[in-house]
Amino acid sequence: MSTFLLVRHGAHDWLGRGVPGRLPGVSLNALGWLQAESLVERLQGRDIAAIYSSPQPRAQETVAPLAGRRKLPIRVLEAFDEVDFGEWTGRDFDWLARQDAERWRQWCLHRSKAQPPGGEAFEQVRKRAVSALHELGLRYPDGAVLIASHGDVIKAVIATTLQMSLDDLECFDIEPASVSVLQIGAGWQKVKLVNGPG
Repeated sequence: MSTFLLVRHGAHDWLGRGVPGRLPGVSLNALGWLQAESLVERLQGRDIAAIYSSPQPRAQETVAPLAGRRKLPIRVLEAFDEVDFGEWTGRDFDWLARQDAERWRQWCLHRSKAQPPGGEAFEQVRKRAVSALHELGLRYPDGAVLIASHGDVIKAVIATTLQMSLDDLECFDIEPASVSVLQIGAGWQKVKLVNGPG
């Protein structure tokens, strides 16, 4: 049985105001660094065989203190990268609601068919993340793997495991620096924790 600890990156200055996406240079703010440090204690009782991360700095920074304490390398895996938001990258929510209201509404309510202009279809986000998770399950059949990623990516994985529609992602939250736990075995998979402390 493989166990996956899905950690959303910590807080940064874009939270609650816009879509940074893959905008360069988006790092943790002071609160985010405190959240990253808190992961060390919150996950103290858990064995971790490997740490993987999105390529985005905010994700790698979130697990850096834990990786340092455990003396584990942070392996970057593009499958867990943030959504490519295309033309929406770097836009604030007010702009999206005014200037691209219909497509933004489609994104919020019908994620299964949504695609930002010039960006990545959300179904593709789901496919790449779930596929990578199952590959890691084969690589670590008896261990726990921590994956630092992004809210929508983690939501897509959880929704798939629970056999939920991607249109229902707004029914639950994945907060900054939260930990969600999945287990995968031969022919089965189970969500053990959503949006928890660890």
